[in-house]
Amino acid sequence: MTKDTLFAFWGQFGLPDNLIPLASYGSVLLLVLVLAIPTTWIVRRSLLSFIHNAVRGNRMNWDDALVDNHFFQRLSWIMPVLIFHITQDLLLPSDSWAALILRRLITCSFVLVGIGTLAALLNTANDIYKRHHRKSGKTIRGYIDAAKIVVYVLGIIFLIAILSDRSPWGLLSVMGGLTAVTMLVFRDSILGFIASIQLTGTDMIRVGDWIEMPSYDADGDVIEISIHSVRVRNWDKTITTIPTYALISKSFKNWRGMSDSGGRRIKRALNLDMTSIRFLTDQELEKLAKIQLLTEYIHNKQEEILTYNREHAVDPSMIVNGRRQTNAGLFRAYTIAYLRQNPKLHKDMTFLVRQLSPGPEGLPIQIYVFSKDQVWANYEDIQADIFDHLIAALGQFDLRIFQSCLM
Repeated sequence: MTKDTLFAFWGQFGLPDNLIPLASYGSVLLLVLVLAIPTTWIVRRSLLSFIHNAVRGNRMNWDDALVDNHFFQRLSWIMPVLIFHITQDLLLPSDSWAALILRRLITCSFVLVGIGTLAALLNTANDIYKRHHRKSGKTIRGYIDAAKIVVYVLGIIFLIAILSDRSPWGLLSVMGGLTAVTMLVFRDSILGFIASIQLTGTDMIRVGDWIEMPSYDADGDVIEISIHSVRVRNWDKTITTIPTYALISKSFKNWRGMSDSGGRRIKRALNLDMTSIRFLTDQELEKLAKIQLLTEYIHNKQEEILTYNREHAVDPSMIVNGRRQTNAGLFRAYTIAYLRQNPKLHKDMTFLVRQLSPGPEGLPIQIYVFSKDQVWANYEDIQADIFDHLIAALGQFDLRIFQSCLM
């Protein structure tokens, strides 16, 4: 259908000459709307529903991300824009300023649909990568965010170029000349992009890692890494947002090494009251030898001490002469034996029961071992069971825990 045909059609109704163009273009616009609205509705309702069902119903799982990120929905907006593009010469006089504006708006619509579709496609690529690397915790979110920024910036440049009827390459050259301004505007994005490359390239952090960063009150699991920020779910279920570049410029602790090792460290001390530490008599040793974990140890140790004292002609009339067993030393031996027979502790990792320097709060007996179970609640139970038992066992050795008496 041509314009002359439309004009002739409305002219046969006897309309004035000044109303014939208005009636012709109005009827075309109405026809386009009648065509565009149902077509868009059919595409977005029926065709999209069919595509979504086909994607979710097949055996492949990776393509579900296309539906989750609304790729097909954004792409479907091309249909009404395409209809207006095909019929634009019939809507308005081709030499009018309104037709020029309409052509530019239609072209801008194509750009907007392209931007939205590309953004959805990039989000889809991120989800597919995340799904296939869920166990490793590796992410390409930083690269995806950088690519999206490029898409948005180029899209804005093209929109400005279309509306101003200028070459987009000329606008790009102008932005290149304003390097200092560009660096200032995109400072955080540039720093974040470089930092995300360093973080992922050197494997400093992954999604799922437990990190501590006191300067940002962060202590919990990393749940998201992007070009601008790293989100951490703290143990109290609050969310801390850390600028990505801060993880490069400031220190933080990553507990992944503990997770990969298969053990979780128990490092805690019992502070003994030093006034309760003393030598043990033969009668006390005979009584303590009934503790099954100490029977063999006490027997072997006593033979070693008696041999030493006999060889060095030790005078037994003074208790400090020669070598003797103490209740603190025997308690330390009991602690080692008790921990050795605990099936929930690693025996092939660092395993220490040691004395630390005595101080105002007594003599610390430190336990430094690793639990096999890394789950926080289970780890705390294992640790509590150990120290419940040891504190209760102190009385058998006539030892006391040091504790301050507040007046």
